[in-house]
Amino acid sequence: MPRVLLIEDDPFVREGVEIGLRRRGHDVRAAATGEAGLAALAEFRPDLLLLDLMLPGMNGVQVCRQVREHSQLPIIMLTARGDDFDVVVGLEAGADDYIVKPARPDVIEARIRAVLRRLDAGAGRPAIEVHGELTVDRVGLTVTKAGRPLALAPSELKLLLHLCAAPEQVFSRQQLLEHVWEHSYHADARLVDACVRRLRGKIEDEAGSPRYVQTLRGFGYRFGPL
Repeated sequence: MPRVLLIEDDPFVREGVEIGLRRRGHDVRAAATGEAGLAALAEFRPDLLLLDLMLPGMNGVQVCRQVREHSQLPIIMLTARGDDFDVVVGLEAGADDYIVKPARPDVIEARIRAVLRRLDAGAGRPAIEVHGELTVDRVGLTVTKAGRPLALAPSELKLLLHLCAAPEQVFSRQQLLEHVWEHSYHADARLVDACVRRLRGKIEDEAGSPRYVQTLRGFGYRFGPL
């Protein structure tokens, strides 16, 4: 089972989430502050980070940004306010998903599994695809641009793999939420938009004039034309 690092300052929430994850077989390390969580990161070497957005001192956004400077560790943010502006900031900082508190243990477990589930290369698709300067290795789960490796967060990689599997096909935000994030309900489209912006910042020459991930206003996103 995946090892989970939980950074949450509320002792009741922290204990409840920790107990729920341990009962499901996870190895869990918990910290009450961002500073303590970052100190535990290298020692514990988790498979996923559950990160509270509103932390004392170093907040969740700051922690997320610092982690993203050197790691593509999957990050799920915990927030008490699903419509807060800080959620968008957290997603832009590199979070792969977020959960609004309070959340049932089975919901947290489902989100963890969705983020960590190994990507399916797709039946009949070549292991390595070349799209202009982009080379996508669906088996090794790596992406390079003009021979230079790109450090993509899990959600960014999943989104790119899904889009480039069907060039020219337009996907609505809801379709992408269902296939990439595995949210079967009408979830927050900000997950998609924030991830697209981060992905463009890494794969495009000019994020404002995208060559690969294009927007069709009122419909959604597509890969290409090149």
